[in-house]
Amino acid sequence: MRKALSVLLALQLAVAVVPSATAAHSPSCARPNTLFCEDFQSVPLGGATSLKWGVDTSHGTLTVEKAPRGQRVLRVHTERNGRAFLRVEDFSAPGNSFYGRVRLKTDAFPRKPDWAHYTLIEATGQGPEIVRPLGGQYAPNVDGVFWGVGADGGPTGDWTNWRESAPSREDVWQCVEWRMDATDNRVELWFDGVPQPDLTVSTRNHGGNQVDFVFPQFNTVKFGWQLYQPNDGAYDLWMDDIALATTRIGC
Repeated sequence: MRKALSVLLALQLAVAVVPSATAAHSPSCARPNTLFCEDFQSVPLGGATSLKWGVDTSHGTLTVEKAPRGQRVLRVHTERNGRAFLRVEDFSAPGNSFYGRVRLKTDAFPRKPDWAHYTLIEATGQGPEIVRPLGGQYAPNVDGVFWGVGADGGPTGDWTNWRESAPSREDVWQCVEWRMDATDNRVELWFDGVPQPDLTVSTRNHGGNQVDFVFPQFNTVKFGWQLYQPNDGAYDLWMDDIALATTRIGC
């Protein structure tokens, strides 16, 4: 009898654990306020492809592979200053404002040439500004790589508003959230649930030319990697649990 009870208790515990592990992985995909969500669990292993999103690569590849715990993740690989992005196309957000979330791990960040800068998330649309809510730059004057919001293509010019308070961390999984608020053309970030006010940019407070920073009418959001300066290296990063929504998603 004792043995039977022990077996029954073990089975009950096992059944109780499975739903929590599954639910903790991608709870945001079932939310009614979600505009886009991809956790890669139903995407075949190998070359990344889906009817839900497009691919933009040059000297780079996107593949879906298993992580150590068994869940599927997107691997982004580039050579030299190539690019590889998952493209969320035909995107539309009410009021041109939205929240985003992605879990990511980057193998290494560039430390040459001086001032090398990179993009992991980019949003574009009708209007000249290319908005980069998550990118970064190598700063040789302090010998470090740091996260920063950036932009290019518009009146504000090409800039990355990096801060020493936000170092780009290598070989560690992080949950990155951001907010695009069109009322003040404001971009805000959180790392692992902690706000990063030093990285906030807005209409008049940004890192470019002293003119207004104005969002385009967003219709595309890209997730991946691009390094803009010539470089002989190769870069790898992993992404998972990508989501865009009208309210904050959380980690």
